Amino acid sequence: MLNQRLQQKLLQKLSPQQILLMKLLQIPTVGLEQRIKQEIEENPALEVDNPESQESDSLEEDENSQDDDYGEDGQEEITKTEDDFEFDDYINEEEFGDYKTRINNRSADDEYREIPFVSGVSFHELLQEQLGLRSLGEQKYQVGLYIIGNIDDSGYLQRSTDSIVDDLAFIQNIYTDKKEVEDVLGIIQDFDPAGVGARNLQECLLIQLKRKKRGHSSGALDLAIKIISRYFNEFTKKHYHKIMKRAEVDEDHLREAFNEILELNPKPGNSLSETTRTNHYIIPDFKITNNNGDLELSLNSWNSPDLRVSNTYSGMMDEYGRRKKTKKQRETYSFVKQKVNSAKWFIEAIKQRQNTLFVTMNTIMNYQQDYFLTGDETTLRPMILKNIADRVDLDISTISRVANSKYVETPFGTFLLKSFFSESMQKEDGEEVSTREIKKILQDIIEAEEKKKPHTDEYLSELLKDKGYPIARRTVAKYREQLGIPVARLRKELG
Repeated sequence: MLNQRLQQKLLQKLSPQQILLMKLLQIPTVGLEQRIKQEIEENPALEVDNPESQESDSLEEDENSQDDDYGEDGQEEITKTEDDFEFDDYINEEEFGDYKTRINNRSADDEYREIPFVSGVSFHELLQEQLGLRSLGEQKYQVGLYIIGNIDDSGYLQRSTDSIVDDLAFIQNIYTDKKEVEDVLGIIQDFDPAGVGARNLQECLLIQLKRKKRGHSSGALDLAIKIISRYFNEFTKKHYHKIMKRAEVDEDHLREAFNEILELNPKPGNSLSETTRTNHYIIPDFKITNNNGDLELSLNSWNSPDLRVSNTYSGMMDEYGRRKKTKKQRETYSFVKQKVNSAKWFIEAIKQRQNTLFVTMNTIMNYQQDYFLTGDETTLRPMILKNIADRVDLDISTISRVANSKYVETPFGTFLLKSFFSESMQKEDGEEVSTREIKKILQDIIEAEEKKKPHTDEYLSELLKDKGYPIARRTVAKYREQLGIPVARLRKELG
């Protein structure tokens, strides 16, 4: 049975302008230029406000001045005199001397520099070159090429020998066995850089140690090979006493062996792939300067050009809006109007974005004024998104978008904006402090500890309590992991 009824609902709907603003707020300064270029390409009514482009480009006067050069039929009247010449005659080599084909507008004092062209060999190309220098049959050479293709940029083989046998059979129609693949892999593991072609870290270190031993043998190298081959698990966990007991060596000999191991490269391929790495540069969105005790904030707008609505499209909209229109003209008017309005919305959204960013960052700067004046992390106040949202009268989600992926340049370095937000914690005397302050103190304690006997989490908790920070052991472990600091056992070093 069908029936009709009225129902009231409270819904929140965002306008296209609000959605556009939220998307622009999330974009950092480094990505804003690309977003503006994309909008200009998609919307012909939007263009960069270049004063030179606003000059009149009318050519009516030039066209009128050239009317005398054209005949009644609109074509240019060309008269040829005896002094005119043909171009073929001009370039005839027999008509002029060799000196006319040369030019020398450089004095003897000028410094001439050739532009260098840099070329290099990639990591995999180097391996392929070394493979070509070996006396191998056609099948072994193809097997070697496939193995090299499965070595990653760090120098490790990412496929098992069984999988390589199957791959060669199905993909390249090459029928081989595990022994032949192992033989070719052994040849590749003898290539430079040392350690390439290993299937795990243990094998990589052993390859390097054994090659080093071929150059000069020593007791430290023998012990290092013994440690990596027999006690690798204890080595990774820094169980020094277990290694000394099982290998029957003292601490001095163990230290010498460890020094040999620490000189090895755990990622041999990286030594040749430096040139192919992509450098990542941070472009700060804000800049804070200290002018004799007064903090000054500036917004980085180097890649945000001034935008304007195209005069051509504005004129077209006005022209079509004043007269009666056919169906095609109405469609044209609708298209032009939509593009002009979209351009206006985008320009307004860019302005709102810049204003929102500046107001929010200015509030954060004033909130953390002591830190931006001194650079002392212990002066950071507890700050959450709501603290800033209440001060600037904006939604918490808006503040979150502003803080996301934005960087601020300060006299003490460039930092991610959201790193200044932290929870609060109450000290024993009732004072509220930032968790970032506690992390800083924890980091300082660990850096100053004796590396032969590093502090456990339980002892770190007691030290913080002595300083007035009642932190549980679990919390200490959480903060330590957030700082990227390993447990006490892995921080232990030989004296």
